[in-house]
Amino acid sequence: MIGFIRGILAEKGDGYVLIDVNGIGYEVHVPANSRAYLAAEGSEITVYTSMIVREDDVSIYGFSRKGELDAFKKLITVSGVGAKAGIAILSAFTLEELEQAIVFEDSKSLTRANGIGKKTAERIVLELKDKFSMSGGEQPAVTGSASAIAAAPPGGRAEAVEALLALGYSRGEATSALAAVGDDNLTSEEYIKRALKNLF
Repeated sequence: MIGFIRGILAEKGDGYVLIDVNGIGYEVHVPANSRAYLAAEGSEITVYTSMIVREDDVSIYGFSRKGELDAFKKLITVSGVGAKAGIAILSAFTLEELEQAIVFEDSKSLTRANGIGKKTAERIVLELKDKFSMSGGEQPAVTGSASAIAAAPPGGRAEAVEALLALGYSRGEATSALAAVGDDNLTSEEYIKRALKNLF
């Protein structure tokens, strides 16, 4: 198994990069918003990889961050989400936006990804919510572009997150605790009280 590839970005194609490693060119499928894809040709890049072997195909998928690779591996465990769909999702979202959408059960925003319909998005949230909120790696970060936070009214979840940060909790602790609060449209004080119960 190839864990990572480091080499010179020789060429970019539609959804892939060609990495020159000592004269051998590795074709690696990458998200369109990844640092590897956005890098200039001729520069050195590193991608963390997953190799998927089928009867008629061997493909390498690469990611600029280990957290993105972990997210990809989780996504393709969901029924109906193959490698191409996983790449499409990670092309439409940053890692933090994806984690935020799943933790806050914002399946609607996941349909922004090419080829991801409502049912598939709901299945992703259902099957991965606990895996992301309980992950031991990179924790979800609150981002203004995640629609679950952006749509929150004044005094809602967004203010509650900031209040918990001010109390000394990490973003991962704050978002995980708030994700466990199922009710919507509460005041920030109610969110904080319920989140604090989950933190003790």
